[in-house]
Amino acid sequence: MSLSTHDLSVGYHDKAIVKQVNLTIPDGKFIALLGPNGCGKSTLLKAIARILKPMSGQVHWHGENLHKIPSNQLARGLALLPQTQPIPEGIKVIDLITYGRSPYTGFWGRINAEDKKVIDRVMEETEITELANQLVSELSGGQRQRVWLAMTLAQDTPYLLLDEPTTYMDLSHQVELMHLLRKLNLQGKTIITVLHDINQAARYCDHLIVMKEGEIITQGSPESVLTQDMLKSVFSLDAQIHQDPIAKTPMCVVE
Repeated sequence: MSLSTHDLSVGYHDKAIVKQVNLTIPDGKFIALLGPNGCGKSTLLKAIARILKPMSGQVHWHGENLHKIPSNQLARGLALLPQTQPIPEGIKVIDLITYGRSPYTGFWGRINAEDKKVIDRVMEETEITELANQLVSELSGGQRQRVWLAMTLAQDTPYLLLDEPTTYMDLSHQVELMHLLRKLNLQGKTIITVLHDINQAARYCDHLIVMKEGEIITQGSPESVLTQDMLKSVFSLDAQIHQDPIAKTPMCVVE
């Protein structure tokens, strides 16, 4: 497997949030990180993306310590969309998305025909082509989220890491985004995303990782992970498991 953690502990200000986690990310899967607020989902994702340095343990990429891999090489393998992004002043949508091609454009940042082709494709996929010449600061929260997603997709990496990507999106755009991510997964990308909506995760993702208090509680297919006992012990939910009438995936219904 290409991406794994080994006795990984990571956190903030000498306080471990993720505690001695051993995890192998299955290649080619659409993976959801689930768990209560504060359980370490985003912290684990940041460690995998090399945003946070481990307190102990390691993250491995193709068998090598992630922190020993050159940044430009890693940027061609992993792309991260963080939970929150700054609102840049005076920059157009097309220019922000072009930054996503920086691992490929060299020192001068000049894009070629292939770069432009990728940029046009991701703008079409995220339905923001008509926003190309608008200022990012003038967009709505949902529009900005799609622009940041397009910039992340422009890196064109085999691994895509997303921290609550549906934030600020209305329901229709959430559905469109999840369909897009599923399509990208079927095309070969390994996708790891933090989600809060359990039913959304079960419907679109084929591998769930459940965390509680900085530890991995269970992982596997939605059918094996989404149980009444798990929902009670991890989320303190009294719920029944039914079959989604459309997707035929498990769905929890709170009692």
